Amino acid sequence: MFKSTLLAMAASLSLLCGAAQAAPEQINLLTENFPPYNMAVDGKNYARDENIQGIAADIVREMFQRAGIDYTLTLRFPWERVYKMALETPGYGVFVMARLPEREALFKWVGPIGPDDWVLLARADSPIDITSLEQARRYDIGAYKGDAIAEHLAAQGLEPSLALRDQTNVEKLQNGEIDLWATGDPAGRYLAKQQGVTGFKRVLRFDDAQLFLALNKQTADETVAKLQAALEQMRSDGTVEAINGRYL
Repeated sequence: MFKSTLLAMAASLSLLCGAAQAAPEQINLLTENFPPYNMAVDGKNYARDENIQGIAADIVREMFQRAGIDYTLTLRFPWERVYKMALETPGYGVFVMARLPEREALFKWVGPIGPDDWVLLARADSPIDITSLEQARRYDIGAYKGDAIAEHLAAQGLEPSLALRDQTNVEKLQNGEIDLWATGDPAGRYLAKQQGVTGFKRVLRFDDAQLFLALNKQTADETVAKLQAALEQMRSDGTVEAINGRYL
């Protein structure tokens, strides 16, 4: 009888362990205001779930639904905070992030979700005419603190003026406080338009990047594979194109 009891307990424990292994993990997704990819409906710096919209937010929601993986979605500020949480905390992910060589080994990646041209924008009446970042050195450049574009400029030996919110750079460029705004395209133009500013011109495209969902390194490979497969399915059946069409 004692042996039967032990066998029954072992069988129950095995079932429980199997259920635990089979249960999909929940991912706590973090993002920031980075229109048109992700943004709070009310434009504020904190939002949850259905109060977050944008190309990437809509793609990620559909991707997780198709993969059958539970998630939470939170928009926070500043970018450096959400980046650090995803980097250091198991069960977290952040989007959209430029997939750069120096970041490659820090996360597990799903994407690409969309492109991001790295550009220098000037006011429509600006006489600035340049063909390289080297020529841009003599101008005052504004960038977004913690962003890959700002980090790239710093790595090139430039010293951009850093703002905690990229919207601030729209105002600074419009008011003549900076000569050039280093930002992404279409994100920069969309952000300016949302603030009622049009007419900024592109004076230089100096690089580009693909934007991804970055998951903490401890995320299960199976989870990453399911999400990537869901995204590829969305791309092939036209869902990604349809989502882009709602915003661009």
